[in-house]
Amino acid sequence: MKRHLAIYPWAAILVMAFASFCFAQPQATASPSPAAKPKPRMSKAALLKKLSANETALWTAWKNKDSKPFQNWLASDGVMIGEQGVGAKADVVQMMSQMPCEVKSFALSDWKLAMVDADAAVITYKGVADGTCAGQTIPTVWASSLWVNRKGRWMAFSHQETPVK
Repeated sequence: MKRHLAIYPWAAILVMAFASFCFAQPQATASPSPAAKPKPRMSKAALLKKLSANETALWTAWKNKDSKPFQNWLASDGVMIGEQGVGAKADVVQMMSQMPCEVKSFALSDWKLAMVDADAAVITYKGVADGTCAGQTIPTVWASSLWVNRKGRWMAFSHQETPVK
């Protein structure tokens, strides 16, 4: 009999613990503080303005043979597509200083933006440059760039150009 009495307190504790889980009321979650609210998304017009300015800065860097903006704005895992094939960020950065191009001026126009999702956007535009690369006149191109938002920073993930016929 004494053995059975020793078990009852433990059984009662287990039953009460189990019952507390079964009948517990859900806790109300505290609303986030005003400082914890996420930043509002940029409007499509504001994003087009930002990304077209970034893209123009990259063209300016190309014109000036300056690889620093490419180091800053190209995604580390990005892919760039050109006449030489598919290249990674390191290939593009290295090529910038060795590029056999003499660019006097350029103009970018006909900008369009298409959202892939909240953190990815494709911009398309027409690029006209006055200059030569390896002795050849630089062709007018239709270009597209995929930009991705990484931790609040827009990075160029992919770029491709097609000469206008």
